[in-house]
Amino acid sequence: MAMTIHVDIVSAEKAIFSGAAEMVFASAVMGEVGILPRHTPLLTQLRPGEVRVKLPEGQEESFYVSGGMLEVQPHVVTVLADTASRAKDLDEAKVLAAKERAEQAMRDKSSEFEYAQAEAELAEAVAQLQAIKKLRQKTGVR
Repeated sequence: MAMTIHVDIVSAEKAIFSGAAEMVFASAVMGEVGILPRHTPLLTQLRPGEVRVKLPEGQEESFYVSGGMLEVQPHVVTVLADTASRAKDLDEAKVLAAKERAEQAMRDKSSEFEYAQAEAELAEAVAQLQAIKKLRQKTGVR
């Protein structure tokens, strides 16, 4: 049996995933990281994007996180996200609408704060669309 690491993915609202994994991939601010069992302790910020969990049975689960923190201990990985969801649960139409609203808000800015907020919303929508695209490529669904 392959060695595993325990993974918890939680958002401010609820726990999204808790279980064993062979490997975890995440989009950290410093770049993509891969975590195996017995990884050196690490604490880093996450960018909006995908977190992938390779399960012991060989399947892979994909999750979208809006950012947050990644804590790695030798036998436990914890993802603390502002918002998180399973990638398969993302609604592409809603994400595209949010992207449009953010782009429009950036064009119509009336203050630097509104522009920065719209820019953050746009980055989140783009990250969600990338997660949807990656999931489609893996599953072959169009």
